[in-house]
Amino acid sequence: MLIRVLRPATEADLADLVRLARAFYDEDGFRTGDDDLRARFGVLLHDSDANITVATESGATVGFALTTTRLILESGLAAELQDLYVRPEHRRQGIGAALIGDAEQWARARSATLLEVVVAPNGRDVSHLHRYYGALGYVDEGRQILSRDL
Repeated sequence: MLIRVLRPATEADLADLVRLARAFYDEDGFRTGDDDLRARFGVLLHDSDANITVATESGATVGFALTTTRLILESGLAAELQDLYVRPEHRRQGIGAALIGDAEQWARARSATLLEVVVAPNGRDVSHLHRYYGALGYVDEGRQILSRDL
């Protein structure tokens, strides 16, 4: 019998978080190195404006969600689901939706006015992500993010 649990991440989860993020970033084409992931998770685990939740099945970490908040002039306190990853063999079992629900609860508890999800194509077809989030009530605002390396 599988026992599925969502819980706040702790320092003890750092190695699993880095492994999951590495798999996620390799899958999606991000180039962030493991040392940077480890250092950033280390900071985020202690940041009151960040929430990292892990999903476990029978004690094994199978997914995570990272949500942060920031104050935006036009909309007040906004939350962003920065990262959501579930190991491929555990997908389509409701784990991702449960992690999103947890992120929404955390954001509401902090009085956030909205929860944003940025879908980064990285040269891939991400229409399945638009359908997935759309089915959960998320709306494509048509905005694009422009960035510049500093």
